[in-house]
Amino acid sequence: MVERDQAKEANELAEVLGGLQRMMRRVLRQELSGARLRGAQVELLRLVKRRPGIGVAAAAKELHLAGNSVSTLVNQLVAAGFLEREADPRDRRAALLTVTAAARQRMAEWEARRGELIRRHVAGLPPEDRDALAAALPALRRLTEGLHSEVEGT
Repeated sequence: MVERDQAKEANELAEVLGGLQRMMRRVLRQELSGARLRGAQVELLRLVKRRPGIGVAAAAKELHLAGNSVSTLVNQLVAAGFLEREADPRDRRAALLTVTAAARQRMAEWEARRGELIRRHVAGLPPEDRDALAAALPALRRLTEGLHSEVEGT
């Protein structure tokens, strides 16, 4: 019986977290001007922002995507003015990636709006719900780390 409850709770957690993410994106997209970025594009921009100069192959490996998929994303983001691609001086066939000032600005706006959106809605919750959310953060971080480790194979 306990195992069945855990499976039900795990599925409910996955649904709630996925729904929360979708709703945040939906609300934030309504507020943003400019071209809409897809999830994979945003993931690539975040990775390049964290690791300026990363190559396409390394980005593909880190994002667990096919190299040609990342190349397509890079082409789209370069055309949109969010990524710069330079030839790797060690291997002229490879490209090194950096985010542009426009990408940094857009990402900062998105993060600020996301933070304000969640802050506003959390503030509207009863104190016991706010406390429960705060108490859950360490467990959610460990859950994320565990999933990351599984994907990385460590």
